[in-house]
Amino acid sequence: MENKYPQTFEVIELCLLAGKIMLQCGAETYRVEDTMTRIAAALGIPNSHSYVTPTGIVFSTDDTNPAKLIRISERTTDLYKVTLVNGVSRKVSSGEMTREQAFLKLKEIENANYTFPIYQQILAASIASACFMVMFQGEWNNFIPALITGGVGFTSFIFLHRVVQIKFFSEFIASFIIGILSILFIKAGMGTQLDKIIIGSVMPLVPGLLITNAVRDLMAGHLVSGLSKGAEAFLTAFAIGAGIAVVFSFLS
Repeated sequence: MENKYPQTFEVIELCLLAGKIMLQCGAETYRVEDTMTRIAAALGIPNSHSYVTPTGIVFSTDDTNPAKLIRISERTTDLYKVTLVNGVSRKVSSGEMTREQAFLKLKEIENANYTFPIYQQILAASIASACFMVMFQGEWNNFIPALITGGVGFTSFIFLHRVVQIKFFSEFIASFIIGILSILFIKAGMGTQLDKIIIGSVMPLVPGLLITNAVRDLMAGHLVSGLSKGAEAFLTAFAIGAGIAVVFSFLS
């Protein structure tokens, strides 16, 4: 009888790679589990089991292969990679792509860098900060202060996070810098609405995707993932609020 287990092991490796990329790039927990299950079913393993949390993936089959666990330590937001992995999953499910082709494509996706250059991210954060200030009914004479404050705050967050791998600390210091710059602009007569400048400037730091994924995971029944992502979003919001509160306590 033909030994099917080496092939099963390769399918497990393929599913784990797909799940790893998606989870690292900000996909919802239920989407990761669904993608892994679909790939396994398309490649001859209809009864697979996966357990996904924001920090790890456990995947197993009904045969004698042991369950495999991979740890997720780095998480970011790259929805383009999530879309690419979903595309690979659809092609595997429809028979347009073999297991070997899918594995090579996923390796290519994993190693690729689709993120925008740092200067473009900072420019986008600056413009978004100013536009959010206007959206929150701020006056146009606060546009430039919000643009500069948001850009400097986001820049400090990026570079601090590279130096200190503690996201809470980076977000706290970034919001602290935003608060200081906002007050300085007001005292220099270059702005008139302190609250609107601060609100617009901190918006690039707000964990919008994380909150959305937390709610969607909770609605899909993934309570552990939903609560953990919600807690992470709460810590980010607390860091932003604490940074601004410290500024108001000492400088306002």
